[in-house]
Amino acid sequence: MADVRKSRVVIVASRFNESITRRLVEGAQRTLERAGVPPSQMTIWWVSGAFELPVAVAVAVTRLKPAAVIALGCLIKGETPQYLTIGQAVASGLTHVSVTTGVPVTFGVIIADSLRQAAARAGGSVGHRGREAASAALSAIELFHHA
Repeated sequence: MADVRKSRVVIVASRFNESITRRLVEGAQRTLERAGVPPSQMTIWWVSGAFELPVAVAVAVTRLKPAAVIALGCLIKGETPQYLTIGQAVASGLTHVSVTTGVPVTFGVIIADSLRQAAARAGGSVGHRGREAASAALSAIELFHHA
């Protein structure tokens, strides 16, 4: 079993829709702490919007050499379908960083039609994407430790 207490984990979160993303960050932190990752091994970076997540994750991977990165954000439908375009770009960018660097990047970006839907996915009735992304990061750390 990997010693997660020695694993650096970076959380990169979007400030846009911060009432939701702050909950995601808190849930991810709690999940990591419960698994034994001390706060000293966690680094949290905030970016302005979800579109900035891929580049921030790429810089974090290069500079901080983490065992995993957790990307958290929230895109909510407005009057146009721009949120879908941004969501696809973010997912593609994060996948690219993970595949090209070999560092697991987990996807905790909520893409929702309404604030109510987003809240339901940030600790409400539909789960908690922050906790889920942190759990996925821990699983990846364990898997890659044995690979």
